[in-house]
Amino acid sequence: MAVYRLCVTTGSYLKAGTLDNIYATLVGTCGESPKQRLDHVGRDFASGSVQKYKVRCAAELGEILLLRLHKERFAFFRKDPWYCSCISVTAPDGTVTHFPSYQWIEGYCTVELRPGTARTICQDSLPLLLDHRKRELQARQECYRWKIYAPGFPRMLDVSSFEEIESDQKFALTKTVPCADQDDNPGNRYLPGFPMKVDIPSLLHMEPNIRYSATKTASLIFNAIPASLGMKIRGLLDRKGSWKKLDDIRNIFWCHKTFTSEYVTEHWCEDSFFGYQYLNGVNPVMLHCLSSLPSKLPVTNDMVAPLLGPGTCLQTELERGHIFLADYWILAEAPVHCLNGRQQYVAAPLCLLWLNPQGVLLPLAIQLSQTPGPESPIFLPTDCELDWLLAKTWVRNSEFLVHENNTHFLCTHLLCEAFSMATLRQLPLCHPIYKLLLPHTRYTLQVNTIARATLLNPEGLVDKVTSIGRRGLIYLMSTGLAHFTYTDFCLPDSLRARGVLNIPNYHYRDDGLKIWAAIERFVSEIVSYYYPDDASVQQDSELQAWVGEIFAQAFLGRENSGFPSRLCTPGELRKYLTAIIFNCSAQHAAVNSGQHDFGAWMPNAPSSMRQPPPQAKGNTTMKTYLDTLPEVNITCSNLLLFWLVSQEPKDQRPLGTYPDEHFTEEAPRQSIAAFQNCLAQISRDIRERNESLALPYAYLDPPLIENSVSI
Repeated sequence: MAVYRLCVTTGSYLKAGTLDNIYATLVGTCGESPKQRLDHVGRDFASGSVQKYKVRCAAELGEILLLRLHKERFAFFRKDPWYCSCISVTAPDGTVTHFPSYQWIEGYCTVELRPGTARTICQDSLPLLLDHRKRELQARQECYRWKIYAPGFPRMLDVSSFEEIESDQKFALTKTVPCADQDDNPGNRYLPGFPMKVDIPSLLHMEPNIRYSATKTASLIFNAIPASLGMKIRGLLDRKGSWKKLDDIRNIFWCHKTFTSEYVTEHWCEDSFFGYQYLNGVNPVMLHCLSSLPSKLPVTNDMVAPLLGPGTCLQTELERGHIFLADYWILAEAPVHCLNGRQQYVAAPLCLLWLNPQGVLLPLAIQLSQTPGPESPIFLPTDCELDWLLAKTWVRNSEFLVHENNTHFLCTHLLCEAFSMATLRQLPLCHPIYKLLLPHTRYTLQVNTIARATLLNPEGLVDKVTSIGRRGLIYLMSTGLAHFTYTDFCLPDSLRARGVLNIPNYHYRDDGLKIWAAIERFVSEIVSYYYPDDASVQQDSELQAWVGEIFAQAFLGRENSGFPSRLCTPGELRKYLTAIIFNCSAQHAAVNSGQHDFGAWMPNAPSSMRQPPPQAKGNTTMKTYLDTLPEVNITCSNLLLFWLVSQEPKDQRPLGTYPDEHFTEEAPRQSIAAFQNCLAQISRDIRERNESLALPYAYLDPPLIENSVSI
């Protein structure tokens, strides 16, 4: 008689325990154990419990290959989900094998778990294990299906597939995305006073391991209710018409002010702060260094000489690499929209900036269209104050549109959804790259599904607050994806290509490069451990299917994007994984977390413009300026969204935090510890630097970066 000892850990989350009967079967190289019920007196699988059991076999089973968990009905109770964290099995000879689970198990089904040692398909030779990999991926591919949302968009999750499989038990075969407390669903929530209808019946069928946890759901709701109710009570969400004076905007969020939002309110109209936002605002990726002026922007030296001062000229500053351009060409053909029954307007400006001898980035000239001419004047800092302010506000509106649609939603949310989908569909749970990427996919499918059902849907918030509406959003994102390259995706390459490596006080760049390097070192150690040579990469058919699916579904097979469709060396794999993890975590934090800070003062980030771009100088008054800005209800609806998405709900997992121990080998565990130590040092450096800054930059402080796109 051989006795195997099982130690079963149930997650400590709300409702993680189950009353259902749990049975176990051990499968080894020399046979398998009888199916045995795991049962003690009293409740066995309570939330947070660690229970020990014995499984008796007629003979030793050899190396344990699989652990089967059978979940069956207990008496007449309803189906009772169970969050199984992990199970360890101690063999008669004292050998301990760990089986990570970290997933919800719903219904009555059998789940097969493999030992925690990560293995590529090249390292499996037993037919049993190869068949297990194949069945696991087939089940996942049935569960997580691609959907075309709009032409030119990255493909995304087809939520309707969950309705078809809700009661189909075969998909319980380790098909899920392990995550935290998943017992609640925000799909049918309606937030009192919130300016959108949340009508998502399909989310009732959302796969349990990708849903928000109850903690995160409740936190999201309680973040929104006070602000939305406050606006509703004061009538702001229903008030149409122009703001009477700028100071009235201060009162929207009288109780939700931050140090940065107050700083923005005080300094928003200063040219130095206008330039600062290109470096450390929510869209710090727009600047390109110029060696010569484009023909579509005919700025002369005489125009800018008063700002440049004596001893230099425009050509000299171009040669020194001190002239930069922010070009909003993508807006030139964007469709426009109506809000409150009124036509809205869009510009496609060109903004020329100069890095002065003091290291301050200043706007030199603004042209509000892509076509120069008498009806498209070049606005200058020497123009009358309101003309110049209006021109800068038009640029800020363009910043809003490009940032929200492309920099933020397309390049982080949608692309990270595609990475998550391909990871789920093409890599089994035992694969080292699955284990590496899993924490960086947490909640991404859920938050994007909510966004499509509340923001992007017809008559959603995009249609209610932006000058381009949903049609314009689809145009911007499809056009943006068509021009997005692998160089843009990789931070060091992007900074080099844009010529911005030497601009002082570019905190996004400096912090981002440190985090990129930390991720790269971590990834390099993982890749080196599992992929010792080129052949190990090239022969991993699952890995190649993964990168091929991302290329086809995220980047639509576009060869000129520069994204790989195949990986040939460990170096290529290292760079690709580094870029994915960085964009799923740090880049999203950089372009998301400051939205309330920089947008709470609406003139700094107007979502729409109600008058056409000026075709002549000298006509701007404070009244015409206010009549160009969004109306009161449009402003409040947009600022409420800014507030909500800038407040990361509870149940956070900062970058480098891996409470679910999917890697069980010592080498990757040491790499994780080293990564965490490196991030801690980066955090100390950032906080020390911020002490001397008038406006601290904390969006890339590692403890404030979420592991994944989850809000």
